[in-house]
Amino acid sequence: MKINRDDGTVELDGPPALEYGEKVRSRKTVRNDGTFAGKEIGDILVRKGDIGYVTSIGTFLQQFYIYGIEFIEHGYRVGMKGRELASIDNPDPDEDEDAVSVWDEDFQPTSV
Repeated sequence: MKINRDDGTVELDGPPALEYGEKVRSRKTVRNDGTFAGKEIGDILVRKGDIGYVTSIGTFLQQFYIYGIEFIEHGYRVGMKGRELASIDNPDPDEDEDAVSVWDEDFQPTSV
């Protein structure tokens, strides 16, 4: 399995973009890659536009922040990268909410 490390960007050089308790919206649909217990591989965990709250902040590959997002409507938490999320509490006025990179389409979540 090839792990894509993006363009060498190291998010950990700065503070997390999101804060604990922050309300966010998913910018993409996320499917189970087999690491989410209780769901079949390929099952949709989160749909684009789903609303959740940041409940944890971790790291991945010593390069990215991974945010544990509690999707109350679904009753579970999913680990997502910052680029997969848009803040509702602190919206970025320059953000194009429909812009999603090709790499994002390949990223698979892990349970947190």
